[in-house]
Amino acid sequence: MAGSSGGGSSGGKKKARIEIIPLIDVIFFLLATFVLFTLSLNKSSGVAGINQPASETGDAKQASEATISVTEAGLIAWNKDFISLAEFIERLKAFKASDPDGKILINGDENALFNAALYVFDEARKTGFQKVYIETKVHQAGK
Repeated sequence: MAGSSGGGSSGGKKKARIEIIPLIDVIFFLLATFVLFTLSLNKSSGVAGINQPASETGDAKQASEATISVTEAGLIAWNKDFISLAEFIERLKAFKASDPDGKILINGDENALFNAALYVFDEARKTGFQKVYIETKVHQAGK
């Protein structure tokens, strides 16, 4: 059987076939990869657009924490809600009353004025919070 087409129809051209099953497998693999990637993103409770400074050490966020954002323009936000300085003091006192051992995370832009972040830090300490932290993004060692 020299010249045989290997089990196809006798003497004609082979028709091209599109296999759907491998295509579906690839689509599901890409979908699963996308879902796992988006679930692994670390979401901050601060205001969007804050460019945090890098740090080589850090801890995961807990439920009993409040995030206070200081923008580059010096505006203050409490868990994504922009507030005035007077409202900031009121919310600090209310948070202290509801959770005496709560944590305060300062989520400041790396270009924010140091004085604005220091104000937030001082007011949190005056209210009685002992756990006041600076929220940063992870900086890989050696880079």
